[in-house]
Amino acid sequence: MTTTVEKQTGDKAPLKVVGTRPIRHDSLDKVVGRARFGADIAMAGLLHGKVLRSPHAHARIRSIDVSKALALPGVKAVVTARDLPIIKDAVVDFGETQGNSRMLAENVLAHAKVLYVGHAVAAVAATSPHIAEEALSLIEVDYEVLPPVMNVRDAMKDGAPLLHDDLTLRNVGERFARGTDTGIRSNIASHIQFKRGDLEKGFQEAATVVEHEFTTRTVHQGYIEPHVSTAYWAPDGHITVWTSTQGAFGIRDQTAAMLDVPPSTVKVVPMEIGGGFGGKINTYLDPVVALLSRKSGHPVKISMSRKEVFEATGPTSAAYMRAKIGAAKDGRITAAQLYLAFEAGAFPGSPVGAGAGTGLAPYKLDNLLVDGYDVVVNKPKVAAYRAPGSPQAAFAVETVVDELAEKLGMDPLEFRLKNATKEGDRLPSGVQMPPVGYIELLQAMKRHPHYSAPLSGPNRGRGVAVGYWHNAGFSSSATLSVNADGTVSLITGSVDIGGTRTAVAMQAAEVLGIRAEDVMPTVGDTDSVGWTGVTGGSRTAFSTGLAAIAAAENVKRQMVARAALLWETQPQDVEVRDGVFVSIKNPQNRLTFKELAGKLMRTGGPVSASASSNPRKVSPGVAGLIVDVEVDTDTGKTTLLRCTAFQEVGKAAHPTYVEGQTQGGTAQALGWALNEEYVWSKDGVMLNPTWLDYRMPTSLDLPMIEAVLVEVGNPAHPFGIRGVGEVSIVPPLAAVANAIHKAIGVRMRDLPMSPEAVRRAIEAKGAAG
Repeated sequence: MTTTVEKQTGDKAPLKVVGTRPIRHDSLDKVVGRARFGADIAMAGLLHGKVLRSPHAHARIRSIDVSKALALPGVKAVVTARDLPIIKDAVVDFGETQGNSRMLAENVLAHAKVLYVGHAVAAVAATSPHIAEEALSLIEVDYEVLPPVMNVRDAMKDGAPLLHDDLTLRNVGERFARGTDTGIRSNIASHIQFKRGDLEKGFQEAATVVEHEFTTRTVHQGYIEPHVSTAYWAPDGHITVWTSTQGAFGIRDQTAAMLDVPPSTVKVVPMEIGGGFGGKINTYLDPVVALLSRKSGHPVKISMSRKEVFEATGPTSAAYMRAKIGAAKDGRITAAQLYLAFEAGAFPGSPVGAGAGTGLAPYKLDNLLVDGYDVVVNKPKVAAYRAPGSPQAAFAVETVVDELAEKLGMDPLEFRLKNATKEGDRLPSGVQMPPVGYIELLQAMKRHPHYSAPLSGPNRGRGVAVGYWHNAGFSSSATLSVNADGTVSLITGSVDIGGTRTAVAMQAAEVLGIRAEDVMPTVGDTDSVGWTGVTGGSRTAFSTGLAAIAAAENVKRQMVARAALLWETQPQDVEVRDGVFVSIKNPQNRLTFKELAGKLMRTGGPVSASASSNPRKVSPGVAGLIVDVEVDTDTGKTTLLRCTAFQEVGKAAHPTYVEGQTQGGTAQALGWALNEEYVWSKDGVMLNPTWLDYRMPTSLDLPMIEAVLVEVGNPAHPFGIRGVGEVSIVPPLAAVANAIHKAIGVRMRDLPMSPEAVRRAIEAKGAAG
């Protein structure tokens, strides 16, 4: 694997720690099994919980009788939705913050209706998991079964079964400043629109116009650790939750809202996490185990099975899309139109807004129209999945862009360079493009040996695509404490799902002039550190890093003052050079960071500092992919031959981890492109809820993914660091489709591009002559 590093912007001093590759701080604990995950929680009096789930995709709950379950020896508590204080009746106000909490509560425990197979209906706590399982079979639920609606296009039809009696369409976007409730009862929760220029005139000016429809299926994030949560509701009213989550404060606030208690009474302890990728942001179990604990007086733990994870937690959206793009003879795009209809699952909240904002973002457009629809269907409520919404939209846009370049006889990367969005250009939302090295990324792709390498042999093809993700900022908090031995303890509120402990520690070390190994990072619970946003949105190394930098600068100022006190001089007469404090007036007065740390207790006591970040300037991420494939025309199987993933990373805090993020997102998208999908029966039952039948790629299915890191620098960060965790998942869907076209002359517009789908496309092409 090679890493290409472009010119770093600015004339800043060379970095000593950031950009190196130290061993991650938590590596030994994880390798030897000392790290504690949610399933490892054990304590005196612990009860085991199980959840009763709906066998129907759509049904009214007439009644629930739990009396027989409660009578079973060993059963200590049973809860239903009526035990959630936030649920007062069957009506959910989808337009208000409180309504959003109630909607989440309805997803945690169904009240008036079940809306997907696997929807939680009741939960039991017992002295053993076997007794809890038996108790579930004794709960009697009377259902009125209703017809389900299982895909976005059916859900949008007039006369389609309505999931929610009080859900009405809301218009949001450029023409609707704060959102307008249309009063129309519908499965369409919202419509977002971006519009600019004269679309009709733009298409009239085009020499070539390409328009096609696209579909994607429901797919899972693929985290290995199932959801697990343990809670204890103490007699004094304080609740402690030990859980697997990407955001402890989000779980605290969601749980508190559903239980109608102050957030200050809920302490969430985030355990080590076995993957998330966006799927462990919302709560599923935490309020349930808390209620069971309050009723039983014992701590209660619930661990989901793999089947429950598939059936009852959030995958990403399936989508129906149309893309239409026109270009002049010289390759300039004259107009673009994008229609997106995303499945939200049982409750509103698909990432269609993100898809609408990012799909066309790589291209400078004077005339555009983007329409996005958030549509409820009888499937689990969707959750985030790495750059949520962007891969689907890019699949449509980048496939059409590739065909457009082909019809115009242009090199696909030259076409993209000609139309590339530059800093200051307007994105589809109207916001200006922030600083990002998109041009440098395209140039790196074009220069790379892979792009011009010979590709011989029948049915082989090379495809390219690019992708955009806006990244996030949000608030983070960090606390630093200097120890007498010269090490520094660092507490942050960011759950580590990608090496961010080390990446943030490295930034603090850079400021203090010490080794990364001398900063001891830990992830704090919600009582131990200030409010911190979710680990997601490609924000953690960036925003939590800013908090750690601010705290480290404070520590450094305090240490300078301590050195000045020792030398009987003023702080402005002390400078710090590579972690050594030096008196400007008397250069022989020198103390290393470690030496000065040992003198703190006799110069005023401990040194510590806390800081929070709330960045207003956030720089986006861009990525590209070059992929070679070979297609077996007899079976339709697509074999990946070579894969080179490009990403503009600002400054790679820890290049090994950044390469891993680039490779990981690419690998997930390759599985999404070729194999992965939820398979549903007509009644809404998932037919493949196991790793055996849900086909994720293994190392045997993938070539070595070469990661090329393009470093241009992020001016919104003192070290140039940019969020890197998501955008690599965006280009591969279209890149693989474009490669298959180059290999066999067939355009694939529906995912997954499985052997069966490719074979059907080959046969259809043959039948058409």
